[in-house]
Amino acid sequence: MDETEFWELIDDARQRADGDPEDQADLLVERLLGMDPDLVLDFARHFEARYNRACAWDLWAAAWVLLGGASDDAFDFFRCWLIGQGREVYEGAVHDPDSLAELLDDFDDELDGDGEELGYAADEAYEQLTGAVAPDLGIAPAPAEPLGAPIDLENDRALAERLPRLWARFGPD
Repeated sequence: MDETEFWELIDDARQRADGDPEDQADLLVERLLGMDPDLVLDFARHFEARYNRACAWDLWAAAWVLLGGASDDAFDFFRCWLIGQGREVYEGAVHDPDSLAELLDDFDDELDGDGEELGYAADEAYEQLTGAVAPDLGIAPAPAEPLGAPIDLENDRALAERLPRLWARFGPD
């Protein structure tokens, strides 16, 4: 599976789910169940590599602004959700997290930002197909600490300075 096929699967599931991350995960599992287990592992490698790449302070700050706070787990689930938004939003956000102010049409903190189930889709499909837990993917692990310059996530001024467009659009009133 190449990168284009990976993003096509993500996009198709998102469109069919009307943006609901849980439905998107279910639809993704359905699609993956129709594939060879090795292709499911390829999908998992693509997903995990992008998940690891999104481990950055500025993206955590973006999650904090959008969600009104983001614990370690919430940031993990946000990165899965970000991948689920498709290549354009994901790549734009990884390159410039403040661009989420323009990349997102809207953001409902009750529905958006939590893609936990997306993070398990490949594992679930692989286990259903093979009856076994997915093996180690053989890719580098996520960094021990987020990449980039640290930021005090509880400092509104620091968040507004680091992500001015996102803060202006989605920050607290």
